[in-house]
Amino acid sequence: MLHEELLPRDVAVQLIDPEGTAVDDARYARPDTDRLLAAYRGLVEGRRINDQAGALVRQGRLAVYPSSHGQEACQIGVALALGSEDWLFPTYRDSVAVIARGVDPAEAMVLLKGDWHSGYDVRANRVAPQATPLATQLLHAVGFAYAARRRGEDTVVVALCGDGATSEGDFHEAMNFAAVFHVPVVFFVQNNEFAISVPLSRQTAAPSLAHKAIGYGMPGQRVDGNDVAGVLAVLGDAIDRARTGDGPTLIEAHTYRMQAHTNADDDTRYRARDEVRAWVERDPLTRLRAHLVDAGALTPELEAEYAAGAETIAAAMREALNTDADLDPEDLFRFVTSTRSPQLQEQWQLLRDEIDRETSAAPQTAGGTR
Repeated sequence: MLHEELLPRDVAVQLIDPEGTAVDDARYARPDTDRLLAAYRGLVEGRRINDQAGALVRQGRLAVYPSSHGQEACQIGVALALGSEDWLFPTYRDSVAVIARGVDPAEAMVLLKGDWHSGYDVRANRVAPQATPLATQLLHAVGFAYAARRRGEDTVVVALCGDGATSEGDFHEAMNFAAVFHVPVVFFVQNNEFAISVPLSRQTAAPSLAHKAIGYGMPGQRVDGNDVAGVLAVLGDAIDRARTGDGPTLIEAHTYRMQAHTNADDDTRYRARDEVRAWVERDPLTRLRAHLVDAGALTPELEAEYAAGAETIAAAMREALNTDADLDPEDLFRFVTSTRSPQLQEQWQLLRDEIDRETSAAPQTAGGTR
């Protein structure tokens, strides 16, 4: 490709503006009404998932929750853009995308509850485990996509990360390998302006994160991350490009983390409330709703149906997380390796003996062990 073809636009791609008005684009076509309705349904469900998870944290049922409130267009866009044989490699903030991809909501919360590293079958919905360390999943995504190509599979991998991850060495290694070996992977950076408390200006001096792509020899593109129509179009183009053998793409989605980094973060210490309020006007839900209502596609009946579906998901989350898990101590050793080593067996025996001693030493009552 020519160097000019690798460079992103100066202004991010936008197909629906913050007021809900359609914007024509010479390259990217706006998704049809049915697809936008499906996206809106996903946005409604995603917002409800974020709200419910926040409530479960306050109730002590979740240990932590990194909210994607305000970033739902990126979450739903990537879930809808992927094909049935494609794979998603998410971050810790991408629970909405994981659930939208088909993972059971209760299973998607297990990591954040603190029970397991991944509470779902990664193969069932082609979703890799959520990653807490920054950028490590990018290397896994590239390796997986490279292996799929070597096997002759028609698989594209979308690797999610945030702006903070682009400051990690793993980001560089993943980008370089993907470009050199022409790997069918799309790097989708959700630039929400802050890596915890560090603003983007303290992470890079590049004109944009998408401009980093040219240094590796792959195209970069920028998209309004709060415009789900734009996200679907730009992601779809990059996925098609990867599937036809044209290699990787870096996409930067401009969005905003409207809530704190996690429930353990006080974001008032590093950003002004006026800044946050300004982004409320760019909310992806209200934007798409205005567009669909104006087009006569979104009826009160459909809105009620979508809200009821979102509430069903929230109820399933509450029920699952309000039930105490039946924990088996041997699970600490059972799933470390396919065949348990003598050392692990010895460690399990030591723990089992300790549990037996505690059980036998417990005071007895007429009704049994107290």
